[in-house]
Amino acid sequence: MNKKFSQHWKSSKQRRKQRKYLANAPLHTKNKFVSSNLAKGLRKTYGIRSLTLRKGDEVKILRGKFNGKNGKINNVSLKRTRVTIEGIQNKKKDGTKINVYFHPSNLQIISIGSEDKKRLKRMNKKNKEVKTKVEEKK
Repeated sequence: MNKKFSQHWKSSKQRRKQRKYLANAPLHTKNKFVSSNLAKGLRKTYGIRSLTLRKGDEVKILRGKFNGKNGKINNVSLKRTRVTIEGIQNKKKDGTKINVYFHPSNLQIISIGSEDKKRLKRMNKKNKEVKTKVEEKK
């Protein structure tokens, strides 16, 4: 268990090794951990259940102090596997405002940001593949 990171830890049943896998994973692997489920309308249109979070996506908070509020993603921290949302901040005692970090499992994607053209193209491609599979089954 002295190794910094191993791909085999995710196959372990031991909780401590699972925790070590999450904590010591490289950033290109942690990118997969920062994903959230889509709203029902988006699920039907794109045929996808979940998607990695990106800056510009609009999300709804499902749990915690701010549940029910909506906002655009301001920052995605892969190192912390957390996300900040525009307009949702806490006040410190001295009056300064700080961003609140949310875990992706407590969020739901309401609308997808349109800045990344490759991402939208890939999603539309997946949507077409799903539709053709459904038509073939009929």
